[in-house]
Amino acid sequence: MTEVIDRRAGRILLVDLAGRVLLLHGGDPGRPGLRWWFTPGGGLDEGETPVEAACRELLEETGLRASPAELGEPVRHEVTEFTYDGRDYRQEQDFYLLRVADWQVDTAGMDEEERRTITEHRWWSAAEIEASSEEIFPVDLAALLRRLTVDAVPEGS
Repeated sequence: MTEVIDRRAGRILLVDLAGRVLLLHGGDPGRPGLRWWFTPGGGLDEGETPVEAACRELLEETGLRASPAELGEPVRHEVTEFTYDGRDYRQEQDFYLLRVADWQVDTAGMDEEERRTITEHRWWSAAEIEASSEEIFPVDLAALLRRLTVDAVPEGS
């Protein structure tokens, strides 16, 4: 029987004024050629809370510094199961919403593992996510984005 690694994570829904979410593109070093889009974030370091991990990962992966107070309470909690680098994970993760006017991603803070697996980034609208044939996680991100930004995006945007 394969051992499943339980892990906690904090993730960020970084949303600009146009209601687009920033996604990272990357893959699994154990399965070359398999790529998908995902939100910034990752597993907790020793002693971290999910919101602290989300802040640290946001800084590492995008260069944007945010405090736990700015992120507030999670807007979503989920449990997901996946395989990465030949190991099976069960990940309990919280998503936090952070709105920005705009942001130029700076990947200088990525660690070696992130550099190995994250290849690009892009801002996506809910419509673009829905129209895409690429793998995007979480799978219901377009609906979540619409729900979270319905009151935040001006009419006609």
